[in-house]
Amino acid sequence: MPIDLRGGLRTPLPADAHVHSEWSWDSGSDPDAAGRMDRTCAQAMRIGLPALVFTEHVDLDPCWRAERGDLGGHADRHIADDGYVHLPPFDLEGYLENVDRCRVRFPELTILTGIEYGQPHLHDDRVSGLLTRGRFDRVNGSLHTLPFPESGGTEDRTEPTTLYRHRSPADVMDAYLAEIPRMVEGSGTFEVLTHIDYAVRSWPAEVAGPFDPREFEEGFRSAMRSLAATGRALEMNTRRLWPWIPQWWTEEGGRAVAFGSDAHVPAGIAGGFHEATAMLEHFGFRPGDRPWDMWRR
Repeated sequence: MPIDLRGGLRTPLPADAHVHSEWSWDSGSDPDAAGRMDRTCAQAMRIGLPALVFTEHVDLDPCWRAERGDLGGHADRHIADDGYVHLPPFDLEGYLENVDRCRVRFPELTILTGIEYGQPHLHDDRVSGLLTRGRFDRVNGSLHTLPFPESGGTEDRTEPTTLYRHRSPADVMDAYLAEIPRMVEGSGTFEVLTHIDYAVRSWPAEVAGPFDPREFEEGFRSAMRSLAATGRALEMNTRRLWPWIPQWWTEEGGRAVAFGSDAHVPAGIAGGFHEATAMLEHFGFRPGDRPWDMWRR
């Protein structure tokens, strides 16, 4: 049992259930990308992480607009001259083979399979074959895109980063939060809703000032209520440790959480997990029997 430097015993780390490797399209084209899954497992062993889930991106939006710089770093290479994102197909067999190799190389680490499934309410009919063949241990559901306002009746969508240049920040945030209940109702495929604060990542503070969650409290609470009613879990995404997320989740009836770093490089796994587990314990959540079980209250 790890020792807390303040004295006493520290709760063991839960599984990092939101991790990306070279098999995610946005993890980079640099020479170091190959072998990232292996290095991530080695990092997990170094920090005492008992388990992780490689949840690679599966994004199926057919008409996805973006502007240079919007996707960040190496991911911009997927934006074509026509202004649309063109992604390679997910290499399921290569991914599964790499997971198997890592399980042999790191027998003391529990390595689970998964996907981060973007906009599941729009694509459940297209992903069923992948889920059947993939033997995934975890399916995370994410809302990454919203309808593009100037699409002329097509199915164009875009990231909040791009949309903030075409609509007011408040309108973008309201639209994002309003689509989460539609996503929950429209798909039973995913088990965990990830990064409910995703649209905050690109919040234009230089235009709108610092983000204040109280201005969008009812939208967040409505999204949480819709998810809680299904019994599914909310991710405690540790890129930002917002105490109002577990507080509102608890008050709206949420009973399960998963922990995810959303790491795309080995050094990022389990970032902030000790602080996050302490925060969730404060709100009455407790670990399950296995590190990869949801925490429940």
